Amino acid sequence: MTVRVRPLVPADLDDMEAMERALFGAGAWSRTSLAEELDGPGRWYVGAEDDAGRLVGYAGLWFDGWDAQVMTIGTRPDAQGRGVGRALLDALLGRARELRAGDVLLEVRVDNEPALRLYERAGFERFGRRRGYYQPENVDAWTMRLRLAGAAPVGGDHAGGGDAGGQPASV
Repeated sequence: MTVRVRPLVPADLDDMEAMERALFGAGAWSRTSLAEELDGPGRWYVGAEDDAGRLVGYAGLWFDGWDAQVMTIGTRPDAQGRGVGRALLDALLGRARELRAGDVLLEVRVDNEPALRLYERAGFERFGRRRGYYQPENVDAWTMRLRLAGAAPVGGDHAGGGDAGGQPASV
């Protein structure tokens, strides 16, 4: 399968909402939450299309002027294991480098072995555990970090944050 990564737009919300429900069940973001994320300050969302132009995955990054946070990476169940997650992660990491983020941070369920393998192969390291992070299941999350070599963050000191410098995916 060939994957093309592109910015997400409001017209993608139906597909995103369906994937959220399939992937995260009771913990899925609502359509309203997804729409707010697409337009959120410092947010950057991309989708992955297959050869037929079908949205098979999506991912989001938030930048605070110092660090970047992977908000989500979701791949349709029938497209998992085909490089979609890696293409999305590569796009997020490329954006974090463009923004000159110091680190890229994320949380992942402790029992999500495919995601853990994806992130560890990309160079992320576990640095903490958040107890009961995923609700309503009360499942722990690993906090993970990737230090970006040669990063020189934009926008002031770490405590003060700064301009996100990115455009929302809906622009």
